[in-house]
Amino acid sequence: MKISYRDLSVTDIQMRNELLGAVENVLRHGRISLGPELVAFEEHIARLCKKKYAVGVSSGTDALYLSLKSLGVGPGDEVITTPLSWIATVNAIVLCGATPVFVDIGEDLNINADIIKDAVTDKTKAILPVHFTGRLCDMDTIMEIAGANNLYVVEDAAQAFGASRNGEVAGSMGHINCFSMNPMKIYCAYGEAGCIVTDDEKLYHDLISLRYAGTINKEDCHVPSLNGRLDTIQAAMMLVGFKYLSQKQERLQEIADFFTNCLKDIVTCPEPDGSSHAFYTYTIITPQRDELQAYLNNRDIETKIQHPLLMPHHSAYKNQFSKIKLPVANRLVKQILCIPNHEKLQQKELEYIVKTIKDFYKL
Repeated sequence: MKISYRDLSVTDIQMRNELLGAVENVLRHGRISLGPELVAFEEHIARLCKKKYAVGVSSGTDALYLSLKSLGVGPGDEVITTPLSWIATVNAIVLCGATPVFVDIGEDLNINADIIKDAVTDKTKAILPVHFTGRLCDMDTIMEIAGANNLYVVEDAAQAFGASRNGEVAGSMGHINCFSMNPMKIYCAYGEAGCIVTDDEKLYHDLISLRYAGTINKEDCHVPSLNGRLDTIQAAMMLVGFKYLSQKQERLQEIADFFTNCLKDIVTCPEPDGSSHAFYTYTIITPQRDELQAYLNNRDIETKIQHPLLMPHHSAYKNQFSKIKLPVANRLVKQILCIPNHEKLQQKELEYIVKTIKDFYKL
């Protein structure tokens, strides 16, 4: 039995036909860029996040970069963030000319909100929390710290679409909020895609300009920026995909429940914390991570380490941040392992994954 970590194929015939029909509609009307499906997609995301405005962009990375730029983050500013995320998070900060300030994580793999206040200086302009693996950060504490220090919060909800706590959904709690919707994500495009949501009208209009090379009315450039537009075809396909999203989310929750019930006494599993977890990944923690991964891979169970390097340890940054103390992140980054949890997995495959993990521990 060979089990892939992800399966991005579209096997549902009805869904495939609807996706192809959506593409056909765009090809017919010909508004490949900034077409009506993009407007409908943006309105749809804004409603879901209970925000006034949404701006479709070409990737989650662009969402972060353009959001920081719209807030005026630049040279001399500091942005507090987590050390455990995909490198795009810190790249967005650095490409704006600002300095990232890394705050250690908690046992839930998210930034430790309780120690953020110790990292605030007179140069701090924003906090950029990441809902890692699809589990929500402690946004109440983060927003409280931001309010007390007049800081912006840029919510990186790239991995957490659909997660919620007490009626507050991922991507609705910061001053400006960012999604990645690439094919690996739970609510996905069929290429690169992202979105930004906000209640601030000025930020909205600034973002509309910034995603179009900083132009006003597509003609006169007022602020140097990049091309960050979302293709109409991707927006059209994502509108179709949303019809199938709740079914996908329910299956991911079922898989997570099965793994947790079977593995909680063997490895550290995601623990309930009062929030609705998106389960972008099902990440276990074990001191025998490398040995377990090799054992699973040798038995045709594909796994992933997300991510093997902390952001400050990448070659581009390690000299600059060689002296920072991140004891929890340094420990956990060597113990995290993502096991397959995509919605196409069959029960016999889930049982095989569990049995193989138990075999490794001789249980």
